[in-house]
Amino acid sequence: MQYKWTALTVTAVGTLMAGLDTRIIIIGLPAVAKQLGADAEQIIWVSQAYLLASTIGLLLIGRVTDIAGRVKIYNVGFAIFTAGSAFASISFSPFELIASRIVQGVGSAMIITNSAAILTDSTPPGELGTILGINQIAFRAGSILGLTLSGVVIALADWRALFYLNIPIGIFGTVWAKLKLREVSTKDTAKEMDWEGFATFTSGLTLVLLAITFLSYGLSDSLLGAGLFSSGVILLVVFVKIETKVQAPLLDLKLFKIRQFASSNLSQILNALAWAGSIIMISFYLQIVLGFSALQAGLGLLPLEATYILFGPISGRLSDKYGPRFFSTLGLAISSLGFLLLSTISVSTSYGEFALVLALLGAGNGMFVSPNISAIMGSVPPNRRGIASGFRVTMLNVGLTASSGIAVLLITLGISYNGFSALIQNLVPQSGLLLAKAQFVNGFKLATLALALTNSAAIIPSALRGQKKPGSSTSSSLENRLPD
Repeated sequence: MQYKWTALTVTAVGTLMAGLDTRIIIIGLPAVAKQLGADAEQIIWVSQAYLLASTIGLLLIGRVTDIAGRVKIYNVGFAIFTAGSAFASISFSPFELIASRIVQGVGSAMIITNSAAILTDSTPPGELGTILGINQIAFRAGSILGLTLSGVVIALADWRALFYLNIPIGIFGTVWAKLKLREVSTKDTAKEMDWEGFATFTSGLTLVLLAITFLSYGLSDSLLGAGLFSSGVILLVVFVKIETKVQAPLLDLKLFKIRQFASSNLSQILNALAWAGSIIMISFYLQIVLGFSALQAGLGLLPLEATYILFGPISGRLSDKYGPRFFSTLGLAISSLGFLLLSTISVSTSYGEFALVLALLGAGNGMFVSPNISAIMGSVPPNRRGIASGFRVTMLNVGLTASSGIAVLLITLGISYNGFSALIQNLVPQSGLLLAKAQFVNGFKLATLALALTNSAAIIPSALRGQKKPGSSTSSSLENRLPD
């Protein structure tokens, strides 16, 4: 009984840090671009590399954990994350910073994957929901706090200080985990690793993301981008075929036989494709168009953060009582309206008007997320909840990872790639600044309209997912249909 609280306090530090670093660099991206001379795609990959490494790592690390032990991998992950933060703080080129963010992402995946598993191993079943809920709050608090905290830190120091913060905390967390955590899980060595699945998924996803990068460069790289995209899609199709045949798949695709699970995951990935890219674009808008400092931009995102935090728990509690379908679908409709309103802004739009739209976006997304997670996890048999959780996080990260690159690609429909790069590096001469800002806003409007349509598409599977009665349990027939 005492150890569950020890495990919670130790893992909460790790999940808070992992959540913080998903977004803490976003406000600092213009400052990074200016100091390191990064172009538009390089600066997006500073954020994207972290998510990519986290996504790829989730697939493999979950299986390695079962074999090698959760605590050992968690401790190693904390050390890797801390080392990546140190390398990032001393980076002097975009490529060094991107490589450091990849190291951070690998460590983050090891922390996130094992946090939930360690807590599950150490907590009585009747209290698991509460313990995991507290741990999830730590991650979400970190990711939301990262947007505002980064503005404060940059105002007091510079963008490198965003990574300095992680080093002492990371050292403390690594030592504390080593001293306090103990292995209480049973190791599994009966099943083989799905190396073919890991190789095809990793290669396929990486090629698709690189394709988006090259396509945003313009017509000169469109052929290369199309080739990379086609190759990536082929590899992902091969991955799906592999997963249907191997004994121990990285992703259990049989779960898609469950209607609510399949629909909820489809809604989640469409929402993620819209959401992550919009956060980066909004950060650029506040600093490039409205002329906000990093601190002002961080504080300027508070309406989005506040409504997200406010409506998330309310929607989650109501969905426990009345079912998730209505609240998830309503949340998507509200956030889609927010995206549509965002696509009508102009250079002369005031921050007050902009803040109202941000509040609408935050409220809608907050209403969607909690009930949708509940629908995913509540739709599967108890013996598949671990796999379902890994599947959900992987699909979420795939959407988040692809979203940023897609956002840049869409923005370049209104402003040339070189013009966008010059704008974020503050290299546009004063005589052409107004025109460049107007072109950026045109690209911003096109991008947010496309994101609105993407988010709106998520309404369809959300509404058609079926309604699971509150308090009902998964039928035993599902367990028979999805054997170990």
